[in-house]
Amino acid sequence: MLRRNIIQLAAVAVLLAVGGAPLATAQAAPKEGIVIQVSDDNPKTWNQALNVVRNIQNARGKDNVQIELVVFGLGAGMLKADSTLANRVDDTLASGADVLMCENTMRGFKLDKKDMHPKIGYVPGGIIQILERQKQGWAIVRP
Repeated sequence: MLRRNIIQLAAVAVLLAVGGAPLATAQAAPKEGIVIQVSDDNPKTWNQALNVVRNIQNARGKDNVQIELVVFGLGAGMLKADSTLANRVDDTLASGADVLMCENTMRGFKLDKKDMHPKIGYVPGGIIQILERQKQGWAIVRP
């Protein structure tokens, strides 16, 4: 009787070790990563970039993609708090996309975070962020 209980316990332990491992290490499929680069101050480019974010989310499902709109250079002005596109930036952020401003550019243009859209994020270097994401397998799009 004792031997049978030990064998049963051993069998349960093996099943838990083998069968439980995939459950313990199972993770959700990674989201597709997409960077949208904006480095100019043309409102048409900006509207196109914001449309691209929306179109990708509609086509792929916004829960299946991680989108970063990375801004540097001349694009900085469109992320200022008083930008004519502030409402569209709000909509893009509300959709789950990240809008990231280059701090190097901000220093170059003597901009402070208080000058910028209040809900955006920041990266030390916009082009560095894009290069890092490219190394990680993200798609890079420049409308």
